[in-house]
Amino acid sequence: MLEGWFAWFIVIWVFVFTGAMAIGGYFMFRKFLKKLPKEDGKSDMEWEEYYVNQTRHLWTEEQKELLEDLVSPVPELFRDVARHKIAGKIGELTLNEKRDKVTEDLVIRGYILATPKRDHKFLLKKLNEKKIDITPYQHLF
Repeated sequence: MLEGWFAWFIVIWVFVFTGAMAIGGYFMFRKFLKKLPKEDGKSDMEWEEYYVNQTRHLWTEEQKELLEDLVSPVPELFRDVARHKIAGKIGELTLNEKRDKVTEDLVIRGYILATPKRDHKFLLKKLNEKKIDITPYQHLF
């Protein structure tokens, strides 16, 4: 039978390993749910990709830089995913409103709508840093 520090090491390792597997499984399950088709036959991720591809040519360099700047507080590990999700929401707004280009207003509204409510305080801080008036967007928060 194991005794001493090695036994405690094994017990602690089992708990750490189980916790890591549970956390990884949770995030993989969430990704799996986003890939499931909805009533219309497309998944959330397919719609995101569709909106990004349909509006890719409507983005100006200025709006791309604004999006990059707004996404900068997101940890680098998750930044690409966040950028794509937000660009998908901006694309959806652009197509629904039948706009001929992506504007600052669309970028800000899309960013607010695509951002989880728990992260709105970081978004407000970033918008205040950029001296963007949030009054017209207050109802979205």
